[in-house]
Amino acid sequence: MVKTRNNVVPLSSKFSKSVALPNLVISLSESEDRINELNEFVQKIMVKGVDYGIIGGFSKPTLLKPGAEKLCDVFGFSKVVEVTNRIEDWEKGVFAYEVKLTLIAKETGAIEAEGLGSCNSKEPSFQNQNPYTNVNTVLKMAKKRALIDAVLSATRASVLFTQDIEDFQRKGVIKGGDEHVTNEQLMKIIQLMKEELVSVDIAKGLMMTNYKVKHSKELTNKQAAAFIEDLTHLVDAYRDLGAADE
Repeated sequence: MVKTRNNVVPLSSKFSKSVALPNLVISLSESEDRINELNEFVQKIMVKGVDYGIIGGFSKPTLLKPGAEKLCDVFGFSKVVEVTNRIEDWEKGVFAYEVKLTLIAKETGAIEAEGLGSCNSKEPSFQNQNPYTNVNTVLKMAKKRALIDAVLSATRASVLFTQDIEDFQRKGVIKGGDEHVTNEQLMKIIQLMKEELVSVDIAKGLMMTNYKVKHSKELTNKQAAAFIEDLTHLVDAYRDLGAADE
């Protein structure tokens, strides 16, 4: 109720004259059904480690390119890619791309969503690498980010997934316990590093950021388990990126 000097008027009466609320395009039950169907599709069709990745300590899994492609297929989207901005300095070895990806409903031709993605050769993942051999990879990464951005928007899948590995932030530094890293854990870390998809500098930076140690031998058992998950996720993500380059 809203009080006036002389009387009291219903709140609904006050706002009905000044505010026109939009009608819902779909009912609440239809919206709930869509969310349930999306959850069911993720659980039954999408594959952990291939379509999306999970790291302990993060709030949401990250959507990978194969998963984004699957969602495009099931929702009936076609993709239009446009490079909206590019920097290609061949003298200094600096390359940067901004990409817009538009999702269009095949059935109606309507634009469902637009996603933006950018990438540059100065990012940490490209440090200590020859920038001239990574030009196509930088562009592919920008396209992938734009795709995932558009898919999350068009399918409302952001309730389930985050944008990419760059969006992940640990909820505080993982502290360790008394047990030291095991030999088996050290061997697993070495095995993941031999994949040659994650550079030593990236791995060390991740270890310093999340665990405040400079060498894997300084990790505790608990920290090592989480670090292995981190590396596994990164290897999967970069393997996915490499497949996109083929």
